[in-house]
Amino acid sequence: MAVRSSTRFATNLSPSATMAGDQRIRARIAAGEPILHLAFGEAGLPVPADVLDALARAATQNAYGPAAGTPPARKAAAGYFARRALPTTPDQIVFAPGSKPLLWALIAMLPGDVILPRPSWVSYAAQAGLAGRRVWSVAVTEASGGVPDPDALTDTLMRARRDAGRPGILVLTLPDNPTGTVAPAAQITRVTEIAQAHDLAIVSDEIYRDLAHRPQDVLSPAQLAPERTYVTTGLSKSMALGGWRIGLVRLPDGPTGADARVALTALASEVWSSLAAPMQSVAAYVLSEPPPVTAHVERSRRLHRLTTEAVHAQLTAAGASCRPPGGGFYLYPDLEPMRERLRAEGVEDADSLSGYLLDRHQIGVLSGAAFGDDPAALRFRVATSLLYGDTDDERRRTLEADDPVARPGIGRALERLRSALA
Repeated sequence: MAVRSSTRFATNLSPSATMAGDQRIRARIAAGEPILHLAFGEAGLPVPADVLDALARAATQNAYGPAAGTPPARKAAAGYFARRALPTTPDQIVFAPGSKPLLWALIAMLPGDVILPRPSWVSYAAQAGLAGRRVWSVAVTEASGGVPDPDALTDTLMRARRDAGRPGILVLTLPDNPTGTVAPAAQITRVTEIAQAHDLAIVSDEIYRDLAHRPQDVLSPAQLAPERTYVTTGLSKSMALGGWRIGLVRLPDGPTGADARVALTALASEVWSSLAAPMQSVAAYVLSEPPPVTAHVERSRRLHRLTTEAVHAQLTAAGASCRPPGGGFYLYPDLEPMRERLRAEGVEDADSLSGYLLDRHQIGVLSGAAFGDDPAALRFRVATSLLYGDTDDERRRTLEADDPVARPGIGRALERLRSALA
């Protein structure tokens, strides 16, 4: 007879929807199902040779390092931000094993409730829950995601205070996950002004910044309010080094940033100690942006742009409503125009739609409900970054191709989508 544990745990979290969905789909693929995997935001490209060399040179570094990061890594990161119109000192940089721990640490450290765009990346709300913070969701505009509609943000802040809320942290994503868009500069400016007027700390998740299809269009709120903005980023997306777990944060200018550094490095010393020493050397190399790195990022940006544009064309040609892609490798289609046809197939909401696409058409996507969207809406996220090939050699050939969309893997995926949507 099985005995159930009577232990009660301190948290009541479900697994990350993105990671759990990826594992389920990969298990079905391993079992022989021909599933088109569009449900996971892994950058899907091989490690460049020069980055492998940087790691090899650092492989013998096995000592603990400073909680904030080594001086060479922090200096390289400061230069990285300076080249993006954000003058930065090395003391404003803190590294971590991925940007995810940093996002949680900031939400846990900073005072007040959390303001989130809706929809938004699956982990923000979960991390706020871990930190015991109340979450207030604000709708994004019809044109872009990752940044709230300014008028809706003002209304939400007023409502929160009427309901005994304490708004304190505004989380933005540039470019956005899940919508794959970049909020325009005018919207960033208005939202930043509202944050200043209401004394909100801004956490700007810019891990996709270097994959913006037009990098010159990205305006970081740190350029407008450097004294209150925390910018997180990492090498998971632009360099496809997700498994290496290299994340960092640029702290605010002035006394706020100095105080945050003390608090954050103290927390880091107790939770993750420091980023692994070999990865600090990789970060120092990559963030100094030598020509091989900038060329690789430029090719990656081009590949992601061409692929998302091709998939977007398939979606809209079939009648779906979908924001044009502006960054990264995501699309966020809405099949509301097809609701009556889908109802005949038993599809009534976001979850049943994603289940229908997977079970009926072997296409894996992630339900919009996972991102905090209206569960009744027929929206889902598409990630195009796993279409580049099944081996590193195939992915490298796709990255280097003059016309990557014509490569067999992407071509087959487009045909599968066309057939399913028809």
